Amino acid sequence: MPSFDVVSEANMIEVKNAIEQSNKEISTRFDFKGSDSRIEQKERELTLYADDDFKLGQVKDVMLNKLAKRGVDVRFLDYGKQEKIGGNKLKQIVTVKKGVPGDLAKKIVKTIKDSKMKVQASIQGDTVRVQGAKRNDLQGAIALLKKEVTDTPLDFNNFRD
Repeated sequence: MPSFDVVSEANMIEVKNAIEQSNKEISTRFDFKGSDSRIEQKERELTLYADDDFKLGQVKDVMLNKLAKRGVDVRFLDYGKQEKIGGNKLKQIVTVKKGVPGDLAKKIVKTIKDSKMKVQASIQGDTVRVQGAKRNDLQGAIALLKKEVTDTPLDFNNFRD
């Protein structure tokens, strides 16, 4: 039976490359001269460091620009609150989201069921599996989901005939 999986996952290699490029630009920019501004990455957690609010905003802008150039959707980022770390220095933790959250998975299943298409959707962990009798039905479901779900970037993989 033909099927595909609906997932929401950033390309972590591109994220790593974008962070490295951001750090390189931050180290060479004149307005960051003498400041301790940088971005550190641990798996899916990015930590932004800066001397003050303005510089933290600049670090964020540089990071978002590099991520966009690398084709990483910025909707994957989940910003934590800013924390003071001694003196005027600030840090902010940004998490790169992975997987389809439970409420979004339920919304995807409901959208497919309400469309009266001849496909079935089932939640499997942090993915949603969509199955149908015909390939054209599955392609219609992909088009429907691309149109209806705009708040989270979705990928469609594991397409099987």
